[in-house]
Amino acid sequence: MKMNLTNDLVKQLCGRLSYERGTAYFRSGKTVLTVYDPETPLYEGTVLGGKTEYRASVRIGPNGRWAAECTCPSLGSYDLFCSHAAAVLLSALDVRKAEKTPASQPEPEERLSCEPERLESELSERVLRLFGPGGGLKEPVLRLFDEREVLGLEWTLSPVPSGNRGYLFGIAMKLGRNRLYPVSKIREFLDLAGRGEAVELNRHFVYDPGIHVFAPEDEAVLRELIRIRENEWLYREASGLFGPAARGQAAERTLLLRSPSVRTEHDGEAYDRLERSDEPLPVRFEFDQATGGGFGLQIEGLERVTAMEAYGCILQGGKLRAASPEVCRRVAELKRWVADAGVRRIPIRADEAEAYVERVLPGLMELGSVNVSPSVADKMVRTPLQAKLYLDRVKDRLLAGLEFRYGDIVIDPSEASGRRRAESRILVRDGEKERAILALMDQSFVAKTEGGYLIDGEDNEYEFLTQVVPRLEKLLRIYATSAVKERLHPGPVHPRVTVEVDERTDWLELSFDIDGIPDSAVRNVLRSLADKRKYYRLPNGALLPLENERFREIVRLLNEFGIRGKELTGSSLRLPAVRGLLLTDTGDRGSAVVLGKSLRKLIESLRNPDHSEFPVPERLHAELRDYQKYGFQWMKTLARYGFGGILADDMGLGKTVQSIAYLLSALPDIRAEGRPALVVCPASLLYNWRNELGRFAPDIRAIVADGERERRVSLLTRLDADVIITSYPLLRRDLDLYGKTEFHTILLDEAQTIKNHATQTARAAKAIRSSYRFALTGTPVENSLDDLRSIFEAVFPGLLPGRKEFAELPREAVAKRIRPFVLRRLKADVLRELPEKIETLQASELLPEQKKLYVAHLAKLQQETLKHLSVDGWKRHKMRIIAGLTRLRQLCCHPALFVEGYDGSSGKFEQLLELVEECRSAGKRMLVFSQFTEMLGLIRRELGYRGVSFFYLDGQTSASERIELSARFNEGEREAFLVSLKAGGTGLNLTGADTVILYDLWWNPAVEQQAADRAHRIGQKKVVQVIRLVAQGTVEDKMYELQRRKSNLLDEVVQAGSESLSALSEQDVRELLSLDGS
Repeated sequence: MKMNLTNDLVKQLCGRLSYERGTAYFRSGKTVLTVYDPETPLYEGTVLGGKTEYRASVRIGPNGRWAAECTCPSLGSYDLFCSHAAAVLLSALDVRKAEKTPASQPEPEERLSCEPERLESELSERVLRLFGPGGGLKEPVLRLFDEREVLGLEWTLSPVPSGNRGYLFGIAMKLGRNRLYPVSKIREFLDLAGRGEAVELNRHFVYDPGIHVFAPEDEAVLRELIRIRENEWLYREASGLFGPAARGQAAERTLLLRSPSVRTEHDGEAYDRLERSDEPLPVRFEFDQATGGGFGLQIEGLERVTAMEAYGCILQGGKLRAASPEVCRRVAELKRWVADAGVRRIPIRADEAEAYVERVLPGLMELGSVNVSPSVADKMVRTPLQAKLYLDRVKDRLLAGLEFRYGDIVIDPSEASGRRRAESRILVRDGEKERAILALMDQSFVAKTEGGYLIDGEDNEYEFLTQVVPRLEKLLRIYATSAVKERLHPGPVHPRVTVEVDERTDWLELSFDIDGIPDSAVRNVLRSLADKRKYYRLPNGALLPLENERFREIVRLLNEFGIRGKELTGSSLRLPAVRGLLLTDTGDRGSAVVLGKSLRKLIESLRNPDHSEFPVPERLHAELRDYQKYGFQWMKTLARYGFGGILADDMGLGKTVQSIAYLLSALPDIRAEGRPALVVCPASLLYNWRNELGRFAPDIRAIVADGERERRVSLLTRLDADVIITSYPLLRRDLDLYGKTEFHTILLDEAQTIKNHATQTARAAKAIRSSYRFALTGTPVENSLDDLRSIFEAVFPGLLPGRKEFAELPREAVAKRIRPFVLRRLKADVLRELPEKIETLQASELLPEQKKLYVAHLAKLQQETLKHLSVDGWKRHKMRIIAGLTRLRQLCCHPALFVEGYDGSSGKFEQLLELVEECRSAGKRMLVFSQFTEMLGLIRRELGYRGVSFFYLDGQTSASERIELSARFNEGEREAFLVSLKAGGTGLNLTGADTVILYDLWWNPAVEQQAADRAHRIGQKKVVQVIRLVAQGTVEDKMYELQRRKSNLLDEVVQAGSESLSALSEQDVRELLSLDGS
């Protein structure tokens, strides 16, 4: 069965990620194709991933579908093929393309004339042109090792003509025990050996890699030939010889040419060894004077050498000499031309002698020995070149004249052939220097005239005078008229710009000054700079270069400030102070930019916010770490100057507590001004914020503006709170209410919510009026830098330019602009001691349909429990009541756990999915615990649908499998581990995770503690984030409060892991079910 292999098919089979990684393996040479069988089809190969070699195989199975096998641990985890399989398929695809590419047709050979007189002239001209200007994959793993029988192996190389492309090595091969047998079909042998299969050489001997092995040096040669066979697929097989077209393989890198088992046949002679030699070629050239006039070049020994261009070497007898491609080409061409002409002497005309001396003889010295006869040497004139250039300006045009002088001999380069000199003198010219001068002149001047060169146009003239003349001065002498000398402004220029902040108006003032240039001209010079001009023409006609380093410093400043030429109306400029914030970068701005005292003070405050005196509020009920104190002072420093910022700390570093410290410090102003602060967050975090404010800053009066529209209107009308907490959806709906109020501070939590500037939510956030604005997010950039720009539009409008201009800014420029206004710390940077365990609570609300079910079951359980407690007492009905509590907890998790036909979702379930995506974006690896295996089943299905890779463990997992799964996870395989609390709460080491999510609470917090300690234990290198998910306003909320009060439950309640709840008292149940009016 044959199926068409294409790039699209590889992408479909492997998926985008594996395809991209496979492409990287293939392009970096880490893939070796060991089996290529397009008929079956079957493709096998090895891929080097890191320090491990993986074996992958792809074929069409009996069901007619593609199937893959790989020794990597990830293939069995997905429906798609792994990256190693992708690399093998791409290698096979590359081979197939090579097979379909038609062999290049040999170029028609340039034939010599049959006429003797014409033949001699053509031969001489060709030699002149010939010497004129312009003229690691990993080895396949073979089964040729261990303690098997060592076979003898012998190679024979002989040059084989290959059209007009020169010669290739033909290879003959013999192997055996005591007697060596020829391998008649080398191509077939390499195919089978590469796959580790046996090869029958004749009826007397069968080579079997299972019992035979070669000497290491022979084995290396065999590997190289197999690699060439697999990757080149260019072979010619006849009479036991075939030549690999291994172009680009230098002789010193070709193992075959270094093998001690190689024999050579050349010019009918056989040599037992192939020797490498650095000796000169036995070729001799004699340059002498001809009897009848002119000169001649006699060639001896050229017929005894063969240029092996494909291998970068020259063969002579049994010796091999490394040679450059140019030397190989010249040897091959000379040998062919001389053989075609049937002569060993090339006649040279008298007018060609100088060119031969200049170009041909130096080139011949690389091919062999060169001798110049005394009669010719006596005629050679050796005088240094003295080149001169004459410049003048006539009618706004630059004219130039050039001459080459050798002693009393003057050469005009504009003359095509030059003046003829007598045969008695052969001028040895400095061709290299002449060509360098002419190249500079030709690329600079617009036109040539009878007397020299001409430049028309101010730009061309400036380019020549400033760029080309300095280079020409190193090669020749320049004579210029006064009109040319005065064309450039003389002497160095020292421009300077002073930047200062006017503290009264908060405007930025820029003052420009250029030595020797009047203020009236400064504006035009600056406009030329802004317009990226290379020079400015002064009123006297002189060109002022604008390309020195000080001018470049001013250009960088103009670019950083985004100043356009039309804004430059004089020698000074006023800009909004926000533009000056671009100077907070610590880089050296050079001597052209001078910062004023007030601006330096502002910059110093932004660089070192911890130097400011902003004490942490004494009423804060938290002990801030040093980095959290720094974050608090950073927020206060930005607020002092009216700037906004993004607190982008890693998840779990306490962005919330730092923000609460800031709000508490601003509380006197909030109350004095009667302007509350506004906190906007995802709906799932509304009550988290209220709880955290109550926990860390009980002095702050905080309200959650949710519920029905009527209630929200009432709350936002009275504004009798210090902090109002709302969600992004409610902010969008109630924008008419929020728009009427100017807030003291707005905090946008999980600000990546507004990463899309075009959404109504982002527009609503930007529309809120507030004196101080901050965003909190651990992922300020998720998809592109546009995410960051959208957030800054809400917290610091004006810092970044418009979308079109922003898209053109390089990343370095964006980083420089935002650096003082984004504070991001990673756990690894600020928690250098033993990795900490940070525990947080995330509250969610029941969805409407979920809430109806919960309220109905709660009412029924309350009624039944009151009846049971009043009639028969707690002990008799304890298990029935606990079962009812379990039903309520299951409703908090997901009603589908026991309500048949329920097709809705769950607030906590949606919260979990958001959390998983956030962790994935931040590169976190998760443990997700639940005591309900049915809940894990729901999570398992949804994560699978979303493409999240995970392991799963519950009570049905065997002990050995538990160990294997743990080891694979800790080695970095997959993103998450779903664990049953009962089955995996103890006895597992899962330090590969850095985030633990407790989906549902357990009565005994010690059980949860042990679950979290699966990740937070010896061997953990990262801070562990433990997140408890709680449904707000439910039995779970009360369970958490109960846990906090009974922190010593390990002694009061049953040991961790037990299902007994005997320590749960009647009073606890009354509180959980609100039976006492609580």
